[in-house]
Amino acid sequence: MKTSHLKSPDLLPIKHKDRKITKLGFSFMWVGMVVVLATFAIGGAGVMTISLPWVILATVIGSLAIGFFISLIADIGIEHGLSFPVYMRAPFGTIGTHIPSITRGITASMWFGINTYFGATAMNGILNILFGFDNWFVCYLIFAAVQLINTALGIKSIERFADMAAPIILIISLWMYVSLTDQAASAGRDVWSWVESPVTGGAAFSAFLVVIFSNMGFWATLSADIPSISRFIKAPANEKNWFKRNKGSLIGNMIAMPLTQTFMIIIGAVAYVAVLNYDPVVALQKAAGGFILAILLLMIVLAQWSTNTAANVVPAATIFSNVGGPKFPFWAGVITAGIVGTIVQPWTLFDVIIPILLFVGGILSAIVGILFADYYLIRKRRVNVPELYEDNGQYKYMGGVNLAGFIAWIIGAAASYFVPNYGFLIGFIVGAGLYYVLAKSWWFKKYPQAEIDNPSDEKYLGISVGRDWVIDDKANEPVFEEIPNNVDLY
Repeated sequence: MKTSHLKSPDLLPIKHKDRKITKLGFSFMWVGMVVVLATFAIGGAGVMTISLPWVILATVIGSLAIGFFISLIADIGIEHGLSFPVYMRAPFGTIGTHIPSITRGITASMWFGINTYFGATAMNGILNILFGFDNWFVCYLIFAAVQLINTALGIKSIERFADMAAPIILIISLWMYVSLTDQAASAGRDVWSWVESPVTGGAAFSAFLVVIFSNMGFWATLSADIPSISRFIKAPANEKNWFKRNKGSLIGNMIAMPLTQTFMIIIGAVAYVAVLNYDPVVALQKAAGGFILAILLLMIVLAQWSTNTAANVVPAATIFSNVGGPKFPFWAGVITAGIVGTIVQPWTLFDVIIPILLFVGGILSAIVGILFADYYLIRKRRVNVPELYEDNGQYKYMGGVNLAGFIAWIIGAAASYFVPNYGFLIGFIVGAGLYYVLAKSWWFKKYPQAEIDNPSDEKYLGISVGRDWVIDDKANEPVFEEIPNNVDLY
């Protein structure tokens, strides 16, 4: 029997026993993911108009808010073991899922290219200091290859690298902060009170909000496809309480990420106060040299590596594998992500790509809203998972397309475009609200959904009722497995 295009082995639901990422491991993954040039840029831009304490407060608010949104969507992976592009078949259709998914896949690939270039310049600096070698493009190719191999080896390999890199990143970051603070002091600037062009009143409040929504918009991309990672996080079986079941995700999203994000925002701000450049590498090159500079640059290399594997290559490779079908495995998606990220030539388009990608983040916020409305408000976390893998199942809709999802996405994305400073919030609200109305009052009356018409927990929930979803790619009927009561992998 021919295997369905929808039943790619790398996209089948992850069983309880195969979920390997621990709470600490996921938190360490966040430590690495946060350290990117765009994070430093938010801090640098913040102290142009408001003081560092206000930038910190705005960052904490924005990080906690987006961390909660990420945790909400992460439950799709934790409850059902589903990846982002597979669940997207529900609100967009078995064919329609490819369009918004590829948008995210290309975005993730471009971020991979940018971060690899950033890391390659730091690697080139290290080799130049230690051995006199100077060829950033060779460093780019080597660095890209190493990251792609690390990702292709699987999620456990990514977690092991994060476990090793995170403590080093934190230690060097503290050192970096102290060095930059001393540098600012030597220039006669107090990092906690200095502002380049202070504003007051309504302008100050607007600047405060911009920092909040910059932090939210920056992680809008990951909040959409977090199920591709969260499906590997360990979670207790037969746990009805949402918070207890999602504890592994919540600790990373609501504690590790906000703390690390805030600290890196501070470093970007202090770097700008010191030398009027938010890039800490540029700032530190003015004050450090030799072996000390090489160690500081090492942190940048490790951070880009950790960021790319988890936040960019895994989501992109999963999406490309979904598009390619069973004959296009995960490792092929990894290679595709690397090729796409390099083709855009981030070293020549660096200043242009980041604004474009942040704009795309606003567009993707509408998808986060649609996922929230579909999963929580309409299906109430119940999903007819076997049908997600059927060519002619309930998610085929009209030729494989859910028009309610596309209409909500287009209008939500357009709304976010017209208010870019608050793009995430507007895109989310419009996308969620419009999808809920269209799906509930129109689309699902035309195309009935089993889990909505017969809302049975026992039939349509996963790990919280002790069920592993098992899809046999050769069988006509799905196979269900109960998680053994004596197994506790949490």
